[in-house]
Amino acid sequence: MSGRRKLLLAAVAVLLVVFFVVAVGVGRADRGDPADGGAVRWLGRLAGGSGTVDPATVRADCDRTGDVLTVVGGCVLRVDDPGSLRTLVLRSPAAFTVAAPAPGDAELTVRDEVTPADGDGAVARITVDRAAEVGLGCPGGVTCTVTIATN
Repeated sequence: MSGRRKLLLAAVAVLLVVFFVVAVGVGRADRGDPADGGAVRWLGRLAGGSGTVDPATVRADCDRTGDVLTVVGGCVLRVDDPGSLRTLVLRSPAAFTVAAPAPGDAELTVRDEVTPADGDGAVARITVDRAAEVGLGCPGGVTCTVTIATN
């Protein structure tokens, strides 16, 4: 190995050590706050963001007044193809269940019971990248209201 290659290899090794020390030094000791996007949110805005699904592109087989759905037992939402990766945001003052297909080529349906958190109500964020059917339900078969939100 020539002297020039050895010097270049040593410089790369020193640079990696410096990056590691800086990353450890500026890291946070806590687990972080998922609501505090920081650099991730900035990068998302820089790349154009994923955006949310337009409520007008969502059809439902339950009663709908504006963007508010009245779910009795169960309801199916049909989301038109958003053309790119988007987030369907559903909000409710009470708990509700959701079943949605995973984005991409995965043959997987994700199911969850969404519960209110700290007085903010229950919020489900569902990633869609193609036309999809999303199932909604109310625990215990009671009637609940779910809003198709934009944030």
